[in-house]
This record gives sequence, structure tokens and C-alpha cells, in this order.
Amino acid sequence: MLLPSIFGENLLDDFMDFGKMRDFEDVDRKLYGKRASRVMKTDVREHEGSYELDVDLPGFKKDEINITLNDGYLTIAAAKGLDKDEKDHKGRIIRQERYAGSMQRSFYVGDNLKEEDIKAKFENGLLKLDIPKVDAKKVPEKKTIMIEG
Repeated sequence: MLLPSIFGENLLDDFMDFGKMRDFEDVDRKLYGKRASRVMKTDVREHEGSYELDVDLPGFKKDEINITLNDGYLTIAAAKGLDKDEKDHKGRIIRQERYAGSMQRSFYVGDNLKEEDIKAKFENGLLKLDIPKVDAKKVPEKKTIMIEG
């Protein structure tokens, strides 16, 4: 059954709001609304000597994105603020769907990588990261000491 586009893609979810039936409230849901699960979608591809990440960040500018590497975790953070003092002199706002806030996502990439090893490019709302594969340090084998007696 086809529904008019004013109903959106989740008609029953919009009417029943099944998300509120959970025992806990999701912070992302409060910040980004019902479509929070679609924020910062990431594709990860494995190549022979590297991993390639494509992260969707539509509506963000390059200077609103921060990438850090700390203790083996690569963290991508994006923050956007809407200027609340800005007034629309052409009319009042009836519906506002753009958001203001921040989001972040972390990936474990290993302790052997350095910041200069990771290449990043941002173009048209798509962040592309090239992360080289680095051999993990071998975990020392546990040795058991026998107890006499």
C-alpha cells in the first residue's frame, strides 16, 4: 500500500511512538529525533594493506569535524550549532528540522598506529579515511607456575 509522503516512512512508529516503551531513554534519540539511528552512517571496506572508512556527515563543514587517535581508538566527532539569535525577517518558522548538537563515533584501530599514518579527506558531506593495517603486538603467552605440596 502506498502512502502519501506526508506520513513519512514509518507511519505506525510515528503514531504509536514505540521508542518510548523502552526502559531507558536514548540520548541520541532526544538530540536527533526518531531518525537517530541514521546519523553518522559508516561503511568499512578491507583492502590488502588498509581499511577504508566512508562516514556520512551531510550538512557539516570541514571545520566542524574533529578526528582524534587516543589509546588505539580513532574517534570521529562532529559538532554543529544553529545560530538561535538569527531571525528570519521574511516570516516565522513553522517547522524546523535542522539540528544543533554534537555526535561522535569511535573505532578501535590498534595501539601501533600514529596520527600521521591515517589519511582523511572530506568532500560533499562524505568523510573518507584510509587506515593502514599494522600487525598487532603479539600478546605474551601466559605461563603457569606449578605449586608444590
